Amino acid sequence: MQPARVQSNQFVIYSVRMDDHTDQTRKPRADAVRNRERVLEAAKAVFNAGGPEASLEAVAKRAGVGIGTLYRHFPTREDLFEAVYRREVEQLSELAEQLKSARDPVDALRRWLRSGVEFVATKKGMVAALALAVQSGSELHAFSFERLTKAIGSLLDRAAAAGAMRADISPEDLLRAFFGMCYMHDQPGWQSSVLRMLDVFVDGLRVQHGAKAKSRTAKRAKPALKPKR
Repeated sequence: MQPARVQSNQFVIYSVRMDDHTDQTRKPRADAVRNRERVLEAAKAVFNAGGPEASLEAVAKRAGVGIGTLYRHFPTREDLFEAVYRREVEQLSELAEQLKSARDPVDALRRWLRSGVEFVATKKGMVAALALAVQSGSELHAFSFERLTKAIGSLLDRAAAAGAMRADISPEDLLRAFFGMCYMHDQPGWQSSVLRMLDVFVDGLRVQHGAKAKSRTAKRAKPALKPKR
């Protein structure tokens, strides 16, 4: 006896749904990937601007998606903030790789630091939500510190190897100085002030060839004769 048509149809429908679920688990749809990237890019712009307008609703509106779509990708506010943070760190790491082929190693380091100001601006816009996630010893803190130290270290080493920059400063020292400059300014327009300070700071790290030559001359000079008693 053959099974009823209704039962057969139900089985077919069930099988198709299982296949669809398997496909979605295996690989996200292209439109879902695009929506996620649009949300992350919009979130970066909204958080960078800061202020009371930096809401998830503002992010969804700027991305051109519904708030439900945003929550499907990022169930909590912290999930979105962490995704934006990680994306910014990855982009700074990629930028360092690109700048390693720049002709002027000092200018390459300067350009990376200037891009870092934008990263800090985005981070400031969500600092309250990240206060717990980015605490010392957390996985996210370790992830960002390792990536940023490696990125800035590669540019610093290249500039020092070219004899264009002092070799007695570590990547950790440079990062601390950089973040110190960024976080000591909280007034509107702080980015402009930091960018000016960065130029002065980077120029101060350049090797002064005149001073270097003077130092070598001093080493060759004969010691002064002691007065006779």
